[in-house]
Amino acid sequence: MSAAGPDAPRPTDRWARHDWWGVVLDAPDVAVLAAFYAELRGWTVHHLDEDDASLDPGEGVVYLNIQRNDDYVPPTWPAGPDSQQMMVHLDFEVTDLEVETERAVALGATLPAHQPQEGVRVLLDPAGHPFCLYTS
Repeated sequence: MSAAGPDAPRPTDRWARHDWWGVVLDAPDVAVLAAFYAELRGWTVHHLDEDDASLDPGEGVVYLNIQRNDDYVPPTWPAGPDSQQMMVHLDFEVTDLEVETERAVALGATLPAHQPQEGVRVLLDPAGHPFCLYTS
C-alpha cells in the first residue's frame, strides 16, 4: 500500500505508476523460462539478462520476473512427504483447455499424470514450476 493510501488517485500512464507488483520465479536458466511464459501468454520480455528477466503483460501494473538460481530445486508434483514442496503456482484462464494444454506442452511444458479436478490442467513449466490452465 502506498503512503497516500489505497484510495489515492493513480496516474493514468501505467509507466508513471509506482504501485507495481509481481511474482518472481527462480530458475537455473532465465532465458528459457522467460521465453516460455512470453510465448505462452503473449507477453513482452521487458528486460532480460543472464540473472533475471521481467515479463510485461501489457496492461495494469503486474509483472512476472524470473531470477537465476543455480541451486533451484523444482517442486514435486503431486506433493509428497520429504520432497521439495510447491511454494506458489500461477493460474491462467483459457477459453479452450485442450488446445491451450497441447500448445503449452509444445512450448516445453510437461503434463503430469496426476490431475486433481475437471476444468483444470496442472502443468509443469520448463523449470518444473507447477502452473494451471483452467476454464471458468
